[in-house]
Amino acid sequence: MKDIHYVDVGEGDVALFVHGVGTSSHLWRNVIAELRDERRCVAIDLPLHGGSASRADLSLPAMAEAVAELCDGLGLDQVDLVGNDTGGAIAQIFAVTHPERLRSLTLTNCDVHTNLPPEDFKPTVELAARGELAPMMTALMGEPELLAASAYGQGYAHIEDPVALVDAFLRPILAKPDGGRDFERLLTLLDAKDLIAIEARLTVLPVPALVVWGTGDAFFDLSWARWLRDTLPGVREIVEIEDGRLFFPDERAAELVPHLRRFWSRL
Repeated sequence: MKDIHYVDVGEGDVALFVHGVGTSSHLWRNVIAELRDERRCVAIDLPLHGGSASRADLSLPAMAEAVAELCDGLGLDQVDLVGNDTGGAIAQIFAVTHPERLRSLTLTNCDVHTNLPPEDFKPTVELAARGELAPMMTALMGEPELLAASAYGQGYAHIEDPVALVDAFLRPILAKPDGGRDFERLLTLLDAKDLIAIEARLTVLPVPALVVWGTGDAFFDLSWARWLRDTLPGVREIVEIEDGRLFFPDERAAELVPHLRRFWSRL
């Protein structure tokens, strides 16, 4: 796992955080800041993202195996897994592939079943398929305010520091050899078949689960949270974050953390 970068702070039971495409472990910094004195918090940079190197296989199942590699490398026997965005899809695949590693599963707004990629994200995938997305992002690197607004404007209610966001999320991708091209390749690999294929195993997943969903998300409607509740036998409740957007775990971490604490305390 030498090519996988991660954050690892604190002591105690392990909470393992998984981000989605186009972000990084930086997404979880505010959640970790609140939990690091009571938990061991581990946040992966998925392959190609953050400080992690790219890989030949950037499919979602391969990403889930990268999470398993990190667990092996750090000797993590059981974790409380938390996923957001595409990281939630990866968490679902990881969960059915390695259920013995999970103490619990928490899913925030994320790809579910046939909603991969979500409708509002398909134009971005189409740009990637035509090879036009990476040049566009590269051209906008000198205008971080515009790049942040165009890339993350729907996911955040308010971007306080667009320069920091671009530096944490997009710059590390584009700085890697062929990083832009690999990012385009990754987006074209997003396919609902990977989630449809695990539906039957989700229905028998013996893991306590929590669903925390922002209701103001343009990509992942609340109906997908209900699908998870009706499919995962371990789901105990759906917590709604009023008007929360896709990346509410970052900008509204203080509202997510109490629900994590409460859920984990009852395991």
